[in-house]
Amino acid sequence: MTWGPPHSVAPSRSGGSGVGTQRQEENLEEVTDPAVESDRRSRTRRRIQAILDGYDPVFGRAVAFAIQALIIISVVSIAVETMKGIPAWLHRALIIEEWIVIALFSVEYVLRVYAAPRRLGYVFSFYGIVDFMSVAPTLLLMGYDVRSLRALRAFRILRLFKLMRYVRAFDRLGRAVARVSAELIVFAGIAIVVLYLCASAIYYLERDAQPEAFSSIPQAMWWAIVTLTTVGYGDVYPVTVGGRIFTGIVLILALGVIAVPTGLVATALSEEVHSKHPHGAGPQGALGASDGGEGGSEHGHPAGKPPRSGDAAPAGSEATERRGG
Repeated sequence: MTWGPPHSVAPSRSGGSGVGTQRQEENLEEVTDPAVESDRRSRTRRRIQAILDGYDPVFGRAVAFAIQALIIISVVSIAVETMKGIPAWLHRALIIEEWIVIALFSVEYVLRVYAAPRRLGYVFSFYGIVDFMSVAPTLLLMGYDVRSLRALRAFRILRLFKLMRYVRAFDRLGRAVARVSAELIVFAGIAIVVLYLCASAIYYLERDAQPEAFSSIPQAMWWAIVTLTTVGYGDVYPVTVGGRIFTGIVLILALGVIAVPTGLVATALSEEVHSKHPHGAGPQGALGASDGGEGGSEHGHPAGKPPRSGDAAPAGSEATERRGG
């Protein structure tokens, strides 16, 4: 009986090595596949947009509150810097705060342009223009003290409109106004005609008694605007009997000028709210949930997340179970 070293079985290079090489090639193809890369970029852009708009379940709410806080701080600082006699340290702090806000808003604008599905559509949209004008005046005046261009700094107050993006009530109001836009346009045309007629009438009634106050129809327009809007500053008023009688008639008509568009918008807004919540369910909040399907399912659970075991079952499920049982 001959003793010797045990025979070792060499691994099959054609088998194991071939499988590993094939997997590496598949992974390499997956990485370099344009469709996979495009899908990854698309998911990244959607995630960035969700974070900035406050819909992301992880960072959305915190980022939304941070942007709102920056907007409020910026608007307050714009008002404070117009005050005379502020201390030098406060002036320096306001300058530093302005540049921090500009840097953060610039990053936000670049990210929104990158994440927008239609970039040119966002750039020329209402919010795109507001976001751009929030940072453009300071960047254009960087390092310069051109007095003729310093008026551009007034556009910084447009940052206040950035808050509208995070308040869902503005979306409902916008949809309500759009619903009755045709009626509002017609009524605006009628109001302009009435304005012109009132200015013409008061001009002919008061031009002899008050040649300085009612020297022309365009100048009488100021009285017509103040009267039709029921403001009544009192700087220009009729003194003749005919002018006072006509003013009383105009004041009665002015109630309709204010009431008609208000009623149109109020009715459309009520219909908009009831169409989004037909069963009396109110909005879920300003952030993270929307009014009609953005970020939530039809049963009130977050999008993509099934109800937990402790959640109430949707209406009709108990009856379905009884029939099935």
